[in-house]
Amino acid sequence: MIHFSHVTKTYEESWKALRDVTLRIRKGEFVFLTGHSGAGKSTLLKMIYMDERPDNVRGGQVLVRLGNDCVYDSKTSPENSIQGFRRKMGVVFQDFKLLPDRNVFDNVAFALRILGKRPKEINGAVFEALALVGISQKRFAMPYTLSGGEQQRVAIARAMVHNPYLLIADEPTGNLDPKNAEEVFAIFKEINARGTTVVMATHNPDFYLNSPFRRLELKQGELLNKEIL
Repeated sequence: MIHFSHVTKTYEESWKALRDVTLRIRKGEFVFLTGHSGAGKSTLLKMIYMDERPDNVRGGQVLVRLGNDCVYDSKTSPENSIQGFRRKMGVVFQDFKLLPDRNVFDNVAFALRILGKRPKEINGAVFEALALVGISQKRFAMPYTLSGGEQQRVAIARAMVHNPYLLIADEPTGNLDPKNAEEVFAIFKEINARGTTVVMATHNPDFYLNSPFRRLELKQGELLNKEIL
């Protein structure tokens, strides 16, 4: 599903955020992405959801397959095709990024309305997504009335409302207390159990130590547990 081949990303002043990274994430996997701050985790995730591309010269290649007929290639896919690819994935961030002037239901429904979905279809999808994260009873609440854990559940529902092939989570529990963090992590495991591929960046060793899920560790832009593909 996701294939990085010798990917390098250089920012200003020759700082290499990623250095010759090669990896593969298969359909249906749950994969942890770990490493200290500045290790390159967010840059790697941005490569997956097409917010960054490898260096132009000898920067390698990123391939992301979302379904049978949707393949993103960092070398050849045009910029105007990226929005179509992103509609087949969901992204969750540490800081929730909810619309402050919309209630829970409207935050989750927002993307579907932009796509022109019918009201009946939107209502069904939103209620299903809110039920998945256990927050249906808060559907008319405004974001400022919610706890951090509740806001993150809304963000997850928004990411899942269109049944994506892939869910990317960038430090999704970083702003949560241990109890809420564990509950949110349980939601990600349930999403994966239903068949969605999950890639989760985290600093929390309680999640990945003694876990059956694979871990990819970055250090100063290099992948420590290199794979033979």
